[in-house]
Amino acid sequence: MKIAISTVSGSLNSEISDVFGRSPYIIIVEVEGGEIKNTEIIKNENDGQQSGIGMAVAKLVAEKGASVVIAKNVGPRALDVLQQFDIKIFDASGKASQALQDFINK
Repeated sequence: MKIAISTVSGSLNSEISDVFGRSPYIIIVEVEGGEIKNTEIIKNENDGQQSGIGMAVAKLVAEKGASVVIAKNVGPRALDVLQQFDIKIFDASGKASQALQDFINK
């Protein structure tokens, strides 16, 4: 399973970003059997755009094969794109590592 986490820096020790689309980083975590197998850190190059940012980030997450997004706030247009790809949303705040562990444990 691949999980995308919106973060303020490129580390799992980072805080979850306040807004999914404007998140400075997206971390794609591959989890197997409750263990992290691989991580990919992606700098959000769409951050400076005026509009359509959330949709662009949602499409990127879908292209990376994520089935879950861990985020604090997902805007309506990004949510539409994520739903089209059947990507689930796990609402969380605080440290990305803790939110990831909470998701794995649920």
